[in-house]
Amino acid sequence: MGVSDNTTGLALAVASSAFIGASFILKKIGLIRAGKCGVRAGGGGYTYLFEPLWWAGMITMMLGEIANFVAYAFAPAVLVTPLGALSIIVSSLLAHFVLKERLDKLGVLGCVSCIVGSVVVVIHAPQEHMPDSVEEIWNLATQPGFLTYAAATLLIVAALVLFFEPRYGQTNILIYLGICSSMGSLTVVSIKAIGVAIKLTLDGMNQIAYPHTWLFVIIAIVCVVSQINYLNKALDTFDLAVVSPIYYVMFTTLTIVASGIMFKDWAGQSLSSIASEFCGLITILTGTIMLHAAKEEETCSSAALPWPLDRGSISWYISLGSDNLLKNVNEDYFAALQSSPAPV
Repeated sequence: MGVSDNTTGLALAVASSAFIGASFILKKIGLIRAGKCGVRAGGGGYTYLFEPLWWAGMITMMLGEIANFVAYAFAPAVLVTPLGALSIIVSSLLAHFVLKERLDKLGVLGCVSCIVGSVVVVIHAPQEHMPDSVEEIWNLATQPGFLTYAAATLLIVAALVLFFEPRYGQTNILIYLGICSSMGSLTVVSIKAIGVAIKLTLDGMNQIAYPHTWLFVIIAIVCVVSQINYLNKALDTFDLAVVSPIYYVMFTTLTIVASGIMFKDWAGQSLSSIASEFCGLITILTGTIMLHAAKEEETCSSAALPWPLDRGSISWYISLGSDNLLKNVNEDYFAALQSSPAPV
């Protein structure tokens, strides 16, 4: 008995998540090693381009994306897309065991909330209309609704790059991830147009001659390069256990919004489905807040660790010392003051 198409698509989607989750670890290790030899990616350096482990991570991610793309040919999107959340679990577990990045219970709960919310949004997302030509996609892309979204996205990205990144890029994870997620939503639209052009061309309807095809190729290249650049900065600056889920949530949400505006996916959708999507987004936001709270709590607890001369340590030493310990400390202290040269 042969394997069903859904089983094949499920296996490819799981393999895709495993590859993508592992790619984050490889790229993170490559960025760490590259940062020891030159300017870190978070500081604007590009020494990671000479690091083999970073390229291994990129190749692994490409294999994952290819597996994910092929999975859509066997199984419906409602089955394949939610499985992308598995990459978060893979990367978080590997970060815990390989990179020794701590993720406490609140962070785990935040990851779970992000995954649950994303799955709810994707499951209740409306069906997409598959365009019949690149020209049809171009007509959809030049409608007022999507032009407004694209213009707003580019303005937000410009503001993040020019104003917020120099001031808050090293302290606020949403700066880098906001840039690459926003550009990522435009990447998906362009990649879809290219995919339609390739499919139609293979079916005998040549789309190569259309200038729209090459315009989408240029847009995709620019968006992908920008996406990779700022994702590298985020990985080099912040813990992978936090970068991975937040990036997944932001990228998934913005992609659904961009696709819905461009392809009018929500037309004719039931009120219950829209309400479910809204609840999913609330769950995603809640999970994101939990992740930030867990990270801030870990940072504060690390900063508040007692150093050897705080009050608790002194009283502990005195209680175990001899009766003359405090007297000896005072005498040594004043003797040191008296022996020090007087200021000129």
